[in-house]
Formats: sequence, structure tokens, C-alpha cells
Amino acid sequence: MPSTASSNGEDSPLLTSRTSSQPIADHEDHEVDDEDYLKDDDDKDREATERSLLRKLDLRMSFLIILDILNYVDRTNAAAARLRGFEGDLGLEGKQFSSVLSVYYTSYILMQIPSNMLFSQTSRPSLYLGCALMAPGIVTFGTGLVTTYHQALLARFLLGFTEAPFYIGAIFFLGRWYKRSELSTRMVYLISGGLISVAFGTLIASFLLDIMDGVLGLPAWNWLFFIEGGLTTVAGTAAMFILPDLPETKSISWLSPAEHTLARKRMFEDRSDTVSLPTDARLGFTLAVLDWKTWYLATAIFLETLSTSFVIFFPTLTATMGFSPTITLILCAPPWLVAAASSFWLSNHSDRTQERCMHVVIPFMVAMSGLLLSMVTMNSAARYLSLFLMTQGSASEVILYTWASSTVGDPPAKRAVALALITTISQSANIAGSYVWVTEWGPTYTKSFAICTRGVEKTESSNGSRGRKTGVAAISEKKLEISHLTISTE
Repeated sequence: MPSTASSNGEDSPLLTSRTSSQPIADHEDHEVDDEDYLKDDDDKDREATERSLLRKLDLRMSFLIILDILNYVDRTNAAAARLRGFEGDLGLEGKQFSSVLSVYYTSYILMQIPSNMLFSQTSRPSLYLGCALMAPGIVTFGTGLVTTYHQALLARFLLGFTEAPFYIGAIFFLGRWYKRSELSTRMVYLISGGLISVAFGTLIASFLLDIMDGVLGLPAWNWLFFIEGGLTTVAGTAAMFILPDLPETKSISWLSPAEHTLARKRMFEDRSDTVSLPTDARLGFTLAVLDWKTWYLATAIFLETLSTSFVIFFPTLTATMGFSPTITLILCAPPWLVAAASSFWLSNHSDRTQERCMHVVIPFMVAMSGLLLSMVTMNSAARYLSLFLMTQGSASEVILYTWASSTVGDPPAKRAVALALITTISQSANIAGSYVWVTEWGPTYTKSFAICTRGVEKTESSNGSRGRKTGVAAISEKKLEISHLTISTE
């Protein structure tokens, strides 16, 4: 699915810089009549107007990447804190640390569907997503105050509950502003933010844990939660003023009247086959549940998530090479930077070739080789190489989620529930994954790697066989026709 910003084929990626010297809010407030976007457009300047619209929109939407990085850092910082006394100071024993991690996903999956159903009905997504960052930031800050196992369980449960609306809400939100032909390029930046966050999260953690130990008499891990939670809270507040609302909003000060009208017209043209469908949240739920593609994609991403469950234990795996906590956290970054670069390449190549299935299967074959290598050796160089190979499985996540977003179809209420349902099922794999990497199986973690290898094998066979038998690998390139409860492809 080529990612074009205009009819001349020029791309306008999410991080594109604004070339105009005008400030963002450079227009007076204006209103666009409800019927403006339905009128015939004879404006010869549409191409230039569309480029200007996408530049401004991309600039604001790029803030989602920062928010996603902070969101993911808050989710995974417990693994870094474990290296500097979090587990010992709280007196955690046996599988208690795994329980602290897994309880997060319990509340996370419980909130996915209701939060996205609510989000699909809101007219102020900027406030919704801003609050979805502020709340977990406050919870993360509070995690730095816990002193017992049960307090840590409660903090992680609340973190999952408050973080659930953001990620899947952001994916749905992009689809309200960008055409289907533009969505893939924007999605790769958002989803790759999660990969980048693992790299930069470990570097930030390494720095903070190294310099903050003993400040005001507190262990370094306390400061890790305080500082990262504070940053997320500030970013969530800023999101309320930076992110746009919806094209249908009556007044958008940072768009000219022509750009505002075109923003609405573009989405009407792109979704004209479904614009007349009901938008009731309950009907959206029914449509999503009855669509077989929802369950197929949920299964595929569930297997992908289970096979990459090492993500939240990555510092622990890197520590098996025998380096100090600071060096260990620094060594965590390069494999994820390579994975992020791979995800960009996979997305672009997938768009050019109009193919999805093999862009999932091949990275997982690479990941399997890394898992098998880790099973048979404790050599430091070989183990570090295996980490680079293993992370390639996560690099294909962008293909799966882009595939899901463009495949489940409209109306928006249905797409919101379908994406939430897919994420709910897939993220439940992290509950099981939290118990795959128990201390008793270290430092070799042979059993853990074997479980992940089996997950990779199932992911490959699921995507390969289903893609060959039904052609679903190319379904995102088909036009979806939705009529009440009937969904078909041409």
C-alpha cells in the first residue's frame, strides 16, 4: 500500500519537518460548514493544499512518537530497576517478581475494549490521549514509593489500567486523520517508537541508576521511577495542547479554512463506502466480534507477543554475559536500534511490494535462529549476537499492526473495537510470558528459549499457511465493503 501524500506520489512521513516559517497556530479560528466537505472540489491548488495540510498534521502527530516511547519506558522500567536492588529491597522471592510484571497485563487487557469503545465516541482525543499519559505517569512516580510486594502488585495493576487506552487509541486515532494509503508510513513511526524506547529506556536507566544512587538517602531505583514518571506526566499535559482533535471539529486554529475543508473531504472520499453506516458502539462491537479477520489477526499477534516475551526481561538476559549493571543496560540498546531500523525497512519494502505475509515470516525465521543459538551456548559473543537476531521478531510487529488496522475495516466504531480486541488477546500472552523467564531457569534459560522458539514456529506456520490459502496477506490492498453485518472483499 503506497504511502502517498498527494497525487504526485510525494511522501509526507510522520516526522517531516515544517518548511513554512509560520507558527503552528497561524490562522484565526474558523468554522467549516457541515456540508463543505461534500461539495465538488474544483480547486486547482488541492495538491499544494494537501501537502501543506500533511506537513502541519505530521508535525503535530510526531509528538505521538515521544508519548509512545515514554509510555513503553514506564512499562518496562521494572526490569532495569531489578538490576539495582528493586527485587531485593522489596524482599521478593521465587516467582513474585514475575507476578509483579504479569499483573500489569491483567489490568491492561481488561481496559482495552472499553477504553477504545469510549475513545471512538469522544470528540476530544487530545484530552483523552493526554490523560492516558498523565495517569500512568503519576502511577509510575508512585511506584518509587512502594516498600512491599503487595504495594508493588497494586502499583503495577494500576499502571496497566491507566496505560491501556494510549497505544491502541493512538493507532485508531491515526486512522481518523490519514487515508488508508497514507496510514502505513505513519504507523511505522508510532510502532517503532516501542522498539526505540527499549534502547533509549535502558540507556536512560543506566545513566539514572548510576548517578542517583544514595541521593537524599534513597536507592537509585526509586529515582528511576520518580524521574521517568514525572517526565511522562509532563508530556501527557503537553499532549492536550499539541495533538489535534478530529477533522470534524468545527474550529481548528492551526489549519487554514481550505486545509480544514480538505481534511474533512479527504476522509469522506477515503471512507465513502462506509460513511452511511451506523456508528453506535454496541453495533461496532458486534461487527468486530463477527469478523473472522479479527480473530485471525488476534491469534497471529498473540503468538508474536508470546515468542517475544523476552522483551520485558531483556536486561536480565543481557546480564547473563557477566558484565556490571551499568554496562549491561548500555549493551541492551544496540539490538533494539537495529530492530527499529529493520522495522522501517520492512514497512517500506512491504508497501513497495504490496506483500505482508513473508515480511512477517522471514524476520521470525531470523529470530528463531537467535533463540536456538542462545539455547546451545553461554559464550558472551555468541549470546550477544543472538540478542540482535532475536529482536528481529519484534521488528515485524509493525507489519502485523498495520495489517490489522487496514484490514478490519470501518465504520470507526467497529475498527476501534476490533483493534482493541486484537490487542487484548495478543497482550494476554504477556501474562504467560512473565513466567517464562523465571530465575530458577537462569542463567542459561534453555527452557525459556525453547518456549519462545515454539511460539516463533507457530507464528510462522499461522501466517504462511493462512496467507497461501486465503490470500489474506494481500487483504489490506483490497477494498473492504461493509454493509451492516456483511463484510466481503472484491
